[in-house]
Amino acid sequence: MSKMDLVRQEMMAALKARDKERKEALSLLLSALKAKYIDKRADLTPEEEDAVVLREIKQAQETLDTAPANREDIQSEARFRIEVYSAFAPRQMDEAEIRAAIDGVLQQLCIEAPGPKDKGRVMKALMPLVKGKADGGLVNRLVGERLG
Repeated sequence: MSKMDLVRQEMMAALKARDKERKEALSLLLSALKAKYIDKRADLTPEEEDAVVLREIKQAQETLDTAPANREDIQSEARFRIEVYSAFAPRQMDEAEIRAAIDGVLQQLCIEAPGPKDKGRVMKALMPLVKGKADGGLVNRLVGERLG
């Protein structure tokens, strides 16, 4: 079952349960998935669906970060959307898994004494492995720490 069908099913369940907030959050996510589907003019791959969900989570996080401190309504809505969307997001890699992937890439590239000058090569090989599975900022920070 595609994420679009799953979100639609969850939205209908929220509608039947009269959970207006959840229904609205799922409706926004479904709209984003449909827009991507229409833009592509073909069925979305699981990776593309995951990318849409992650983008929506990121947008909700940006809303939360930029909302004025006295606007608790905006903040609570953004937190709720993040909570709802997280159920559809792919599992993110933790630091240990990212470090293991970095070590694997270093071994693959035959880099025995990694230094800052190797960062470009390492990131180029690493990012396809972790794309959509790990936060890019965290990956960048961990690579920087590993390469010294």
